[in-house]
Amino acid sequence: MLRVGIAVLAAAALLGVAALAFGQDIVPIKVAAVVKVTPNKAGTPAHPQGVKVEVLGTVDIPHDYDPPLVEYVDIWIPKGALYNGAKFPTCSFAAMERTGLKTCPARSIMGHGTVTADADGVTSVARFTAVNGGATKIYSYVRLSTPARVRQTVVTTITKLNSPRWGYKLHLAVPRNLQIVAGIPLRVERFHGFFGREDWLASTYCPPDHKWRWHAEGHYASGQVVGVSGSVACRS
Repeated sequence: MLRVGIAVLAAAALLGVAALAFGQDIVPIKVAAVVKVTPNKAGTPAHPQGVKVEVLGTVDIPHDYDPPLVEYVDIWIPKGALYNGAKFPTCSFAAMERTGLKTCPARSIMGHGTVTADADGVTSVARFTAVNGGATKIYSYVRLSTPARVRQTVVTTITKLNSPRWGYKLHLAVPRNLQIVAGIPLRVERFHGFFGREDWLASTYCPPDHKWRWHAEGHYASGQVVGVSGSVACRS
């Protein structure tokens, strides 16, 4: 299913278990996630089924390693997903950068969640709101108070694919000031997000094996790429 914020933010999209090299050392990273799609009964092309998605993820990076910094995340979404951003009111990037969410239409708000990180021994919680950006964009308005106050709009770009396997590709670039805050690299530990309103996210098909499959790749400042895959159960 289509998941953002998946969406949304630095470590959110890395679902599964992975290890990567960072500098000259091997950094063992364990990432796990539980994804819930409601309802998981698929619609049809003639009658798409609107869905809501909840993602709960955890990231375990040993504290005797420097935390690797995610620069961007790519996510491939299966055939049978439908993104209807063009049908709903939008809020502009410029408006959110100027005034936050104050001027955003109520029906442009599409989700919310938190990203919890360790900032050199201090817990840092970033709260985000998922906002419709139209046919090809989803915005995450992020608010962070520790170790410093940050207000930042994060952009996820959505590309529709002509592929026998994938319906969309999502590209999430992580701003530098959400990787390092007040000179402290953030060690992301937990992500919890809720996404969906009406048929903003929808399904049109469940494959014969009853699995919506996805693939995600995290690209790190070290030059490393971590790729993981998974699936969500569905029914026709």
